[in-house]
Amino acid sequence: MSSCRKMRYPSFSLLREYNILFIRGLMVLFLSCLTIRLNFSISSIPSSLKALPLMGHFSFEEADLKHVARDFGNRYQSHPMAVLHPKSVSDIADTIKHIWNLGPGSHLTVAARGHGHSLQGQAQSHGGVVINMESLSVPEMQVYAGESPYVDVSGGELWINILHETLRYGLTPRSWTDYLHLTVGGTLSNAGVSGQAFRHGPQISNVQKLEIVTGTGEVVNCSEEQNGDLFHSVLGGLGQFGIITKARIFLEPAPTMVKWIRVLYADFTAFTRDQEKLIFAEEAFDYVEGFVIINRTGLLNNWRSSFNPQDPVQASKFKSDGRTLFCLELAKYYNLEETLVVNQEVEKHLSHLNHIPSTLFLTEVTYVDFLDRVHISEVKLRSKGLWDVPHPWLNLFIPKTKIHHFAEVVFGNIVTETSNGPVLIYPVNKSKWDNRTSVVIPDEDIFYLVAFLASAVPSSNGSDGLEHILSQNKKILEYCEKADLGVKQYLPHYTTQEAWRLHFASRWQIFQQRKSVYDPLAILAPGQQIFQKSITFS
Repeated sequence: MSSCRKMRYPSFSLLREYNILFIRGLMVLFLSCLTIRLNFSISSIPSSLKALPLMGHFSFEEADLKHVARDFGNRYQSHPMAVLHPKSVSDIADTIKHIWNLGPGSHLTVAARGHGHSLQGQAQSHGGVVINMESLSVPEMQVYAGESPYVDVSGGELWINILHETLRYGLTPRSWTDYLHLTVGGTLSNAGVSGQAFRHGPQISNVQKLEIVTGTGEVVNCSEEQNGDLFHSVLGGLGQFGIITKARIFLEPAPTMVKWIRVLYADFTAFTRDQEKLIFAEEAFDYVEGFVIINRTGLLNNWRSSFNPQDPVQASKFKSDGRTLFCLELAKYYNLEETLVVNQEVEKHLSHLNHIPSTLFLTEVTYVDFLDRVHISEVKLRSKGLWDVPHPWLNLFIPKTKIHHFAEVVFGNIVTETSNGPVLIYPVNKSKWDNRTSVVIPDEDIFYLVAFLASAVPSSNGSDGLEHILSQNKKILEYCEKADLGVKQYLPHYTTQEAWRLHFASRWQIFQQRKSVYDPLAILAPGQQIFQKSITFS
């Protein structure tokens, strides 16, 4: 009888085993269906993109995908599914609208790529679409001379091309970056800062009007007066709210020549005092920057190839070996007929500075050569194979009240040499920045840009190697956080949303709200790693 019961009623352990096998079977079935659906969905995407009626075209070629998977930083590589080469704004709008219509079930995202000068994969889109903005051939540049001159340009236009075109009319943009082979959309999505920012503000303070393609594929014209919230959102918005397809840039009369000056300081207090004095001086200089020099040999001899010492004998006696020095770099714009007056003005302003007298170096160059000075260095580095290397750059905005604490620790203990690349340092005036834009800056009237622009030597394990430079950057950031200096990253890079919240601080909520309005599916600029597209399966 008991044996019959055993045959008719399976044991509890046997039932549990059946249940486990049943659940496993269901899971395998579910995952198989999910995989089939994903594979079907992904495989159908290229054909749906190819079916879009565009003036330009999509590329799925491996060489094209590989090219846009890299950037100037040369540290991050993320391959997209396709590259869009647009010929019109509608190509961009139709592509984004198509991806928007696919809904949250699609994994596709979109990144706009200019000249590829992002540092940490910000213009990449893993498995998505990268838009080659330099292919955008319309509109042609239109310069409007008159009482308030401006130029209308494509978001994919290079600033160097804008310079040459506007100079044909005797005009020029007011604010620049140090390197001009960047696109309009790229710099306006960050800020666009150089030595002119103390007077005119960053490039985002010199824009009158924009055309934007939002994350829903809508084409919107905006300015302070029209769609003002979108206008200010996009400026410094890190590509989160829309793609800049056109911009109207303010212009001013262009000079023809530049008096370019360098002087050295051994005392950081004197250096910053003079910098701050100059950014508020009337009719002094048009460009004020500076850089840090640590343990450089034969510094002034290197300058002689481009600059002339005012006192050659004293300059030849100056030794930079083993010292920490600070270089003040100045520029005065002028036209040839103004040479005599400008010389007198420059001499007057220099006489009020407290630099080391024997280190005054000057030169005169054309306006174009001055603005395009970094490109000259680029050509030299490319010829030596030293341009396409990792660039682990770190850019910081530091409040004026904290700059001396920062310099004492960072230039005294953390950074021991500056042979890997320049370390820029110069003050900017907060009153020239618009607090309605998305860019985040310190809450003080004057703050400093400090930029560690290192180039890493491939395969090096020394102080010029990537790991050493990254370790140094980490130490700098850890010190800033520990000392509570109120520092903000420029060209910021974070990998978690919590870190981004801390970066934006009180402005996070409005940044998040703007994202929900202009790019609710988080389609745009995934490489910034601020918002992640949520994929749902119906």
